[in-house]
Amino acid sequence: MKQSKSTRKRGLILTIAGLKRLQAAILTMEKAQNSGAHFTLEDLGDRMNVSTKTLNRLWSLNTGVDQKTLKLCFSAFNLELHREDYAILSEPNYTESSLTVSLSLDRASPSLFLDSFATQHHDPLENLWSYPDGPVPLDSPFYVERPPIEELVYREIIQAGSVIRIRAPREMGKTSLVLRLLAFAQMQGYSTVNLNCNQIDSSCLTDLNKLLRSLCWQIATELGINPKLDDKWDQEIGCKLSCSVYLQSYLLKQIKNPVVLVLNEVDRFFEYPQIAQEFFSLLRSWYEEARQDTNWQKLRLVVVYSTEVYVSLDINRSPFNIGLPIHLPEFTECQVEYLAQRHGLDWTFSKEVKQLMSLLGGHPALIRIAMYYLCCQKITLEKLIQDAIANGGIYRYHLWRHWAILQENPSLINAYVEVVAAKQSILINPIDAHKLESLGLIAYEGDRILPRCELYRAYFKKQLGVAEFEYKSFQKRA
Repeated sequence: MKQSKSTRKRGLILTIAGLKRLQAAILTMEKAQNSGAHFTLEDLGDRMNVSTKTLNRLWSLNTGVDQKTLKLCFSAFNLELHREDYAILSEPNYTESSLTVSLSLDRASPSLFLDSFATQHHDPLENLWSYPDGPVPLDSPFYVERPPIEELVYREIIQAGSVIRIRAPREMGKTSLVLRLLAFAQMQGYSTVNLNCNQIDSSCLTDLNKLLRSLCWQIATELGINPKLDDKWDQEIGCKLSCSVYLQSYLLKQIKNPVVLVLNEVDRFFEYPQIAQEFFSLLRSWYEEARQDTNWQKLRLVVVYSTEVYVSLDINRSPFNIGLPIHLPEFTECQVEYLAQRHGLDWTFSKEVKQLMSLLGGHPALIRIAMYYLCCQKITLEKLIQDAIANGGIYRYHLWRHWAILQENPSLINAYVEVVAAKQSILINPIDAHKLESLGLIAYEGDRILPRCELYRAYFKKQLGVAEFEYKSFQKRA
């Protein structure tokens, strides 16, 4: 990319970070208020109270606008303008890059602009990449939608008294989806409470009263309401009824708009069967009460978990047969190709996509890690595949975590030995099969049980000491 000499041209331009933040807010509002359809340039101009000519200058990233205009553009989408969102063209030593994209912005949406920008101008984005650990941030260009999942959860969350159950193994994108669902809810004017069950003290998980009081305190605090637990909690009627009355008659009664309550990592309760039975039956009662009570209808519940049942739950009291079930699938070949484009990888003939997926399948976290190293660490795809199962390789922490879990469960080790060694369909204990699937270690192909991906087969063959190790032949095929 050629760069011009230093300039003292007046005005402000968006930085890459500013563009990404504004774009994320625009996309959120498109989903909330425009059924997901992109705003035209004229629509955006009307919302921001600026001309389409000014917007063209803004999107070009090389023509300055004044600070008032930038503030108008950001405030139109409920954002405050931060210093890192813009650069000052009149600053000494500012070097203006020729970043104009050959795209007709009069006919294209800002999201298409960002797609083109990310693909054609890879270098400026590279410095903003961080190691893909944890959820994909709201303003990240690397989030991959998996239709129709996003549309389904957005549609469901606006239904009175709704329940959404999001289930998938770890690192499949549950938290990334929840972040977008919460952002959508906030755009609707809803209150949101996002609770992580892993933060609950162990002492609360052996005492139902302490657990429910703790949750009610957190919910009230997140909603900005004085908990007043001692005044509102009636021990005489029992803790479950006290909790329900507290939520219905104290918290929800004060809130005019709907409340989205997210319970993350409810797997934690499965380690305490008695508490799990009581707690999940309580959630179910709230769902049933919402059919007739207007206060309960304000509550929209989102339950997020990695495994379904490590304990035997009474199906009539379980929350796992109510509401909308969402299971996150792996990425498809088209989605991996799209993500490669976002990373600026020129994989135009899909050969590289097929090579990568032959090793990793469509596992979202493993694909993201691979692309990070391909782009930022300058590893070749061939080298990545060659070193993938090494104990010092790029997937070592991911693989070590699974290996540690297996070592703590001898029955699972024995079952997985059979799976990775099998060359044809096998039968294993259904409970073990369910646990292995919940951990993300196996997949079903019809009635056949297989390792989730070739990476797992090769690594665990080596770790488990299974004979006839065939990873070298896989490398040659790739």
